[in-house]
Amino acid sequence: MHPESDEIKQLEILAVDDEASNLLLLRRILERDGYTNLKTTNDPTQVPRMVAAFSPRLVMLDLHMPQIDGFELMQRLTTLAGERRSVPFLVLTADATEETKRRALALGARDFLTKPLDRTELLLRVHNLLQVQRLQDRLFDHNAHLEDEVAERTRDLEQARIEILDRLALAAEYRDDDTQEHAWRLARTSALLALDLGLPDREVELLRRAAPLHDIGKIGIPDAILLKPGRLTEEEFERIKTHTTIGAEILSGSGSPLLRMAEQIAITHHERWDGGGYPCGLAGEGIPLAGRIVAVADVFDALTHQRPYKSAWTVTEAVAEISHQARRQFDPDVVNAFLKLDHPTLLSAAKHWGPPRRADEPLTRASDALPILR
Repeated sequence: MHPESDEIKQLEILAVDDEASNLLLLRRILERDGYTNLKTTNDPTQVPRMVAAFSPRLVMLDLHMPQIDGFELMQRLTTLAGERRSVPFLVLTADATEETKRRALALGARDFLTKPLDRTELLLRVHNLLQVQRLQDRLFDHNAHLEDEVAERTRDLEQARIEILDRLALAAEYRDDDTQEHAWRLARTSALLALDLGLPDREVELLRRAAPLHDIGKIGIPDAILLKPGRLTEEEFERIKTHTTIGAEILSGSGSPLLRMAEQIAITHHERWDGGGYPCGLAGEGIPLAGRIVAVADVFDALTHQRPYKSAWTVTEAVAEISHQARRQFDPDVVNAFLKLDHPTLLSAAKHWGPPRRADEPLTRASDALPILR
């Protein structure tokens, strides 16, 4: 016997008829032809439970039965089966009127057999319906496999895209950050602030991924200016300011939510709450929230780490300065969120971050005033 025919004859069949003699005849015909997985019932009220229990690939159904007739059963079973894998109904009836056929077809009947049953016709119709089901199963499995492959490729592409963006962020930091850890510390701190401010998880993750690109525009600034150890001239400082617009231009025009947020951060993370920042002089809530968050994270990390033009501040001094700049340089709500964090842990060189914690040490003001950071 052909292997495909063997597979077909192992598929589950449910026969429903209120006459036990009809069920006995069906079982005898099908089992003698090699069908091995037939269940029968003369109680139509048990059919929904049986279908849920063993998911038949064909239901042979009498139409006229007490309590629940075949029409109502088809309606119930179609709903139970769901949309992706339909159960075919082979209607067995002595009522061959056109009205009955139309109603049964409307409810999902695939074929009809008129009682009394003809053995050859029964076997042919059962085989044909199960063959269609077998093909449907293969198509379903094939589509599921394709969906898995597409999902895997999508994950691979997303991972590759994220890695490229990570490396781009490192390229921006490479020239003025020997450890290349500033981007990751800033990303972690920004995410913790976003969490405390109640942003949705998706926005937090976008911010964490986008924040490291805040200074990508520095690749357009000459080393003689970017790495100058002394005080900048007014002309040099104006050139430094252009890293915000250069970064926004590099990141502009993308349909990616991540890159759109990165563009927004690049051009706004040096704006000030009081309107004295650059490049656009935005103020208050006119500055996008992502830019306001990254501004605090960026300044704290810059203060607590050595730069060519400054020595590192202590954590206590940096936290005090951030607090002092609330409603001046920074959004007061973002500052309040920052003051709840465990600040020493924000200095650790790690790409991972955890939930925000309140600082244990009291806050004090630093004695030095902070000019606008480069």
